[in-house]
Amino acid sequence: MTDLHSPRQNHLLDALPATEYEHLSPHLKLVPMPFGSVLYEPGDELDHAYFPTTCIVSKQYIVENGASSEIAVVGKEGIIGVSLFMGGGAMPDRAVVRSEGYAYRLRGHLLMQEFNRSWRARNGVLHNMLLNYTQALITQMALTAVCNRHHSLDQQLCRWLLLSLDRLASNELIMTQELIANMLGVRREGVTEAAGKLQRAGLINYSRGHITVLDRPGLEARVCECYSVVKTEFDRLLPKAPPLDEPVRNLVYRA
Repeated sequence: MTDLHSPRQNHLLDALPATEYEHLSPHLKLVPMPFGSVLYEPGDELDHAYFPTTCIVSKQYIVENGASSEIAVVGKEGIIGVSLFMGGGAMPDRAVVRSEGYAYRLRGHLLMQEFNRSWRARNGVLHNMLLNYTQALITQMALTAVCNRHHSLDQQLCRWLLLSLDRLASNELIMTQELIANMLGVRREGVTEAAGKLQRAGLINYSRGHITVLDRPGLEARVCECYSVVKTEFDRLLPKAPPLDEPVRNLVYRA
């Protein structure tokens, strides 16, 4: 199994120079990330950080009546466990896997050890890169709030699909309308109508929870500015994605 996986599939780990990567790599453990598994609940103290490689993790805020809404997504570009190095302790949100795959897990105290080592080093990369990632993540969370308040549901769905595609190796997703509605914090009927609009426009094909993106440029033309602002900030602050070793366009990460 491990022959098919590498920590370098995570863009943050891949960008580390050899000296810093060698400090971390012996302690990184490959772990499966099944759909629906909860990494932490609101108020939990984190013991581990996770570097996703082929999964997507949804950060969700839960209101008093139990309803939830997605505030950010984390995939191969990032890390789950920002509070470990930002000094915040417990997190106010929930982190749940919404597209299954794999991640590399690292004990929290080891991440802090290397974060501080990198800060003390003259040319330490890990410290600055994690802070840059945090800034990009905050931008994503802020634009999610703006988008949910000011833009149409089909524009929100376009943003959600594009953010997912950026974190997967496929143009296909397995996701029911009910789950999408929960992520966006809207009624299921609204998602049905929005998905229908995109399908009639020839941008996606949706059948029995199976979404295939047929026209990504069309989605990008239809989406609101929130997606491009977030993408520009991630591209500006974070390392470029490593090239794929082999074609993987036909892979489907099922959720």
